Amino acid sequence: MLFPTRICCFNLSFVSLSLLLLLTLVGNVLSGVTYDRKAIVINGQRRILISGSIHYPRSTPEMWEDLIQKAKDGGLDVIQTYVFWNVHEPSPGNYNFEGRFDLVRFIKTVQRAGLFVHLRIGPYVCAEWNFGGLPVWLKYVPGISFRTDNGPFKMAMQKFTEQIVSMMKSEKLFESQGGPIILSQIENEYGLEAKALGPAGHAYMTWAANMAVGTETGVPWVMCKEDDAPDPVINTCNGFYCDYFSPNKPYKPTMWTEAWSGWFTEFGGTLRERPVEDLAFAVARFIQKGGSFVNYYMYHGGTNFGRTAGGPFITTSYDYDAPIDEYGMIRQPKWGHLKELHRAIKLCEHALVSADPIVTNLGNFQQAHVFSSESGGCAAFLTNTDPKLTARVFFNNMHYYLPPWSTSILPDCRNVVFNTAKVGVQTSKTQMSLGSSRSLSWETYDENINSYEDNSMTMVGLLEQINVTRDTTDYLWYKTSIYIDHSEAFLRNGQHPVLYVHSAGHALHVFVNGQLAGTAYGNGENRQFTFTGNVNLRAGENIIALLSVAVGLPNIGMHYESWNTGVLGPVVLKGLNKGNWDLTWQKWTYQVGLKGENLNLHSLEGVSSVEWAQGSLFSRKTQPLTWYKAYFDAPSGRDPLALDMGSMKKGQVWINGQSIGRYWPANIAQGDCGECRYTGTFRQQKCQSGCGLPTQRWYHVPRSWVRPTGNLLVVFEEIGGDASGISLVTRSLASVCADVSEFHPYLRNWHLENYGKTEVLQQPKIHIHCEEGQTITAIKFASFGTPLGSCGDFQLGACHAPDSHSILEKSCIGQQRCSVAVSNTEFGGDPCPNILKRVAVEAICGYT
Repeated sequence: MLFPTRICCFNLSFVSLSLLLLLTLVGNVLSGVTYDRKAIVINGQRRILISGSIHYPRSTPEMWEDLIQKAKDGGLDVIQTYVFWNVHEPSPGNYNFEGRFDLVRFIKTVQRAGLFVHLRIGPYVCAEWNFGGLPVWLKYVPGISFRTDNGPFKMAMQKFTEQIVSMMKSEKLFESQGGPIILSQIENEYGLEAKALGPAGHAYMTWAANMAVGTETGVPWVMCKEDDAPDPVINTCNGFYCDYFSPNKPYKPTMWTEAWSGWFTEFGGTLRERPVEDLAFAVARFIQKGGSFVNYYMYHGGTNFGRTAGGPFITTSYDYDAPIDEYGMIRQPKWGHLKELHRAIKLCEHALVSADPIVTNLGNFQQAHVFSSESGGCAAFLTNTDPKLTARVFFNNMHYYLPPWSTSILPDCRNVVFNTAKVGVQTSKTQMSLGSSRSLSWETYDENINSYEDNSMTMVGLLEQINVTRDTTDYLWYKTSIYIDHSEAFLRNGQHPVLYVHSAGHALHVFVNGQLAGTAYGNGENRQFTFTGNVNLRAGENIIALLSVAVGLPNIGMHYESWNTGVLGPVVLKGLNKGNWDLTWQKWTYQVGLKGENLNLHSLEGVSSVEWAQGSLFSRKTQPLTWYKAYFDAPSGRDPLALDMGSMKKGQVWINGQSIGRYWPANIAQGDCGECRYTGTFRQQKCQSGCGLPTQRWYHVPRSWVRPTGNLLVVFEEIGGDASGISLVTRSLASVCADVSEFHPYLRNWHLENYGKTEVLQQPKIHIHCEEGQTITAIKFASFGTPLGSCGDFQLGACHAPDSHSILEKSCIGQQRCSVAVSNTEFGGDPCPNILKRVAVEAICGYT
């Protein structure tokens, strides 16, 4: 409802004031967010809403505006984010909303872009985030039991939830106050746990729903993967596919809160990529079944900076094969193809929210879903679920060809504006380039393995790691001494004793008398493991030092707060004269963290607290538990930055005191990296890449964390990597490609049959565009005909129009974007009559 902001030249009469009051009351009735069975209703209007997850702590405030604008440009209406309790309340009652954790700033950035917000308060989030987003101090609250009908947990959860709601209200950020937040979520994917816990689970879930609604935010609340969410809370779907899903009441809308755009990565695992054709197909099927809200998890995955990665074993990268990559660059063709899908869906919006579909079978695997509005509008979705064969269907007195595993969208029930399997947008290839030819000058500092810090303590037996460290560090030392008698046979026969150390996870470095005896670690499938290795003992006193390393705390599972970490034994030495020696109940000395951590060697203030050794690394043997420092200047330009850590083994890295995160290139990806097809049901094991390579080699360095000169880089290496191989690199577009086919002969014939020559058939076009501020500087490959290969590896086929390259150069060089029709006329004639042709182009972008 619009009103003039200024009234002049006359006095308002009583009648005018009454009319104004009436209009205001009507406006208030129409404002706000509600829902019905068809959709979320915003200010009285049903909406088909396209959303994307962008988590504010997984990027920087300096990146937020660009990420959100790219999401808007991609056709999104809503930005969805979790709220991360453990970063906001690191200790009881002490709150942190600064920097990357400035939730209000993030939401206001979304608001300025003109988008809505779905705020998933949780406060349990899972999210492959450390401890599922719950603060570690919570597990030490007396009598607590997580996520069940437990008084201490509910009290703490309610306090934090109300803290967030109060903050949002004070900033007027709910839509009921004129803000962007249109939806909130309480709890997260609780359905399976609720069933396993029985009455206690149901009671807790019901309490959580009622508690949330009682905060009176003025916007609806949702619970994902919670089939029995009580009214008025909406239950929603998460997964790779949700076309099967229906809400638990007929008057609730059908919502998909997590449409998984890819999958997360674990150290030791492969990269998981979801073809955009399948993702688009899944979304189209959901919409045609009556879905009205879709959120991509993730739309931008980002980075698990510091020690925020959970799992355990989740990588520092949380790229997720999302439409916007970890560094904030658009991933093509995923971003562009989904943008076209969103455009097609929006063309159908009025019909979609007005009526239920009429479903007609067009074949064994083919269906039409037709939506008709009262005003005469009509939209149709034609689907072929056959994973192998193209189908020719007859619909609305016309024939249509449907590729396998695809949906065609017809906003007018006649013309196809989009098919999920036909990718007509460009593909991009990125590259990592050396940021500077100047090598880093390193200095080193060695941890003293046999020293004992002031914070050490000695006890009989083995202690659980997190109970000791309280997750203030990844590292806990277990140290004991043993006496070896001169009479031991192994001292003469050369057969070393074997040490067995059973650990509850996650990684372990074993030192004997200051020398590394070996390393062992678990994985995402099995956290527990046993170190088995020969140890070099001498006569007399020997020091056995076990460095237990956490690699992120669990973020999912029944009562994961009770799961153990660290060396819990048994610890057994075998091969002695007396047989086995159980060291489990020895006196063990514990030291929390590393000496370098206690000295804050990674910080700008603490780096000068010790004497660093200078000299070339080439003359120094690589060794474990070494700190490295160097200074560097930032590369010029605007391209994102990363550290190439491929020469290192395992550890952590900081720039100017900011933690980039954990690195572990020594953990090589194991998996099945076979051919990836978009057709057929997708699962996270389906499309894998990177087998035999480090799971993660490059580590994102936000531009805002570096200065033009004099930046401090500190690395802590656990095993013994080669720091001379570390380099700062820039990430940029290597090339952009387009690969578009001309119209199939059947379509030309169909057009002539139905329209004759009275209406011109619009030819398909290739579209190429560079990033903002860049132009097309070269055409690396161009062919109209039957080119072979894919982006980055195109080759000429048997059929080729000789002027292809010059035509593309003339149209595109010097432009930020260009388009060329895929037709015989455009390319000077038909190079091979009666053969279906296409145009393949690879272009190079550069800054002007």
